[in-house]
Amino acid sequence: MNIPDDLLYSPEHLWVRAQGTIATVGISDFAQDQLGRVVYVDLPSVGQAVAAGQEMGAVESAKSVSDLVAPVSGTVIEINEALADNPAPLNDDPYASGWLAKITLSGPLPAGLLDAAAYRQLVGA
Repeated sequence: MNIPDDLLYSPEHLWVRAQGTIATVGISDFAQDQLGRVVYVDLPSVGQAVAAGQEMGAVESAKSVSDLVAPVSGTVIEINEALADNPAPLNDDPYASGWLAKITLSGPLPAGLLDAAAYRQLVGA
């Protein structure tokens, strides 16, 4: 299981790459493995305000539908539009071409985000 050390993780299995006031978010390798093959993703809209801990979209697989719970608070400035036509990168490359959204942070990163070591403990890796 791939859990990069340079990212933060939410208990709901989204990753965060914070660069200044911009956070890129996506689903973790653990999450995509649990979901199975993703067939559809419902992303937030550009300009949409999101709040940490609140639903911002959903991911559908052959097994189930899972809510995407925002790991940070802010405003969506970009979404990975390529996923609408082809969600395969969510499974094949979740930390690069499978990113979900870029969010301008409205404040500091939430205290509940986990570093890679804590996330490995959470998922038993």
